[in-house]
Amino acid sequence: MTKQRIPSTSDAWEDGTLGQDEKFVKVDENPDELEALIDEGLKLKLISIRLKESLISDLKLIAEREGLGYQPLMKQVLERFVDSELKMYARKRMREAQVGNSDDDQSRSAACG
Repeated sequence: MTKQRIPSTSDAWEDGTLGQDEKFVKVDENPDELEALIDEGLKLKLISIRLKESLISDLKLIAEREGLGYQPLMKQVLERFVDSELKMYARKRMREAQVGNSDDDQSRSAACG
């Protein structure tokens, strides 16, 4: 008799198709160690920051509407900002390089002409 394979999808885990028997549950005896391993693997660093209460309240409101906690939302906001700023710097450098190249082209044309 061959065993039927169940695709490992999030739905199969959520609806219990892949099992929900408590005998397979293991309580981690050292959750701090697991958290440290996750932080290390994801290159996460714990920081402390002071923010206005109103900003935190606004972030919590937005996060709730997005179905997130406010701290994951804050991470997303910071990542988007940094990504946007780095792209802006890169575009600026490309424009500067293009302007520099066109100045060189004009100089060569004048010298040859």
